Amino acid sequence: MSTELSFSPSMKMAELLEKDASLLGVFARMGLSFGYGDATVEEVCGAAGIDAKTFLVICKVYAQNGWRPGPEDLEGTDNSVIVTYLSRSHDYYVNVALRDLASGIGRMMCPCEEAHQRVIWKFFSDFKEELSKHFEYEETKVFPYVKDHGNDFGPGVYQEDHSGVEETLDDLRNLVMTHLPANADQQEAFKVLSGINALEADIHCHILLEETALEGRRAEEPDTDDTLSPREKEILVCVAKGMLNKEIADVNNISIHTVITHRKNITRKTGIKTVAGLTVYALLNNLIDINSVE
Repeated sequence: MSTELSFSPSMKMAELLEKDASLLGVFARMGLSFGYGDATVEEVCGAAGIDAKTFLVICKVYAQNGWRPGPEDLEGTDNSVIVTYLSRSHDYYVNVALRDLASGIGRMMCPCEEAHQRVIWKFFSDFKEELSKHFEYEETKVFPYVKDHGNDFGPGVYQEDHSGVEETLDDLRNLVMTHLPANADQQEAFKVLSGINALEADIHCHILLEETALEGRRAEEPDTDDTLSPREKEILVCVAKGMLNKEIADVNNISIHTVITHRKNITRKTGIKTVAGLTVYALLNNLIDINSVE
C-alpha cells in the first residue's frame, strides 16, 4: 500500500520535483522555467500566472499511483489550467514521445525481414492515427465544453474510447516481448519497451485528468434532464442482466469508475436504487426481454 504524498503551495519547488522524476515532465508542460532557486510552488506558479492548487492536483495524479482527486481536492481549482496542460500533453505525445518511439522501432526492426518490418509499421501507424483522431475529438469537443465555450457537447455525449488507446499500447508491448523476431536488435527492443511503458503511464494520467476536468465541469451545471442517455440505457441493460461492474466495463470498453458514474446517474434519474428494481424498470420500458433475465 503506497503512502499518500503531501503537497503544499508553501513547499519549495525543488522539494516537490525531488519527490518523483515524472513531475519534471509536468513542470515542463506547464510552461514553467528552471532557475527558481528556493522559491515555493506558489511563488513559481504565481510568477507564471498558474493556479498553484491546480498545478499540485496535476502533480499528485502523476506522483501518487492510483490517486483520483475528490470534490474537496478540486474545490477552488481552475479547469482551464488542466485543459491547457492536457493540450500541451497532446503536443508532447505527437512531437516527442511517438517520434522517439518510432525511431526506436526503426532501429529495433532494422535487422529483420522487410515483411516483418511492414507488419510492425502498419500496426504502429494505425495506432498513431487512432490517437490523432482521439486528440482531435478532445480538442474540438471535450476541451471547449470544459472551458465553457458553449458548444453542443454535453453530459452523456463523451466518447469513452480511451481504453482502446491503452490496449493498443499493451498489445505493442506484448508483441515486442513475446513475438519479436530473433534477429531484431535486442538493446533497441529494451529501449522501445521502456518508451511504451512510460507513454502508457503518462496517457493513463492524462485520461484521469481529463475525466476529472469533465466531471468537474458537469458538476457546475444543473442536469434537469431525467431521460436516460443511450449509454446509460446500455449500462442499465447490463445491470439488469446481472453483470458486475468489471464485466460491464470490459463489455463496453470503459473504466470501472465510468460504470459507477453511469450507475449513479441512472439511479438519480429513475429514483430506483436496487438491481431488482432497475431490472423491472428495464422490462417495463422494453429495454430488455423477459427471457434475457435469469
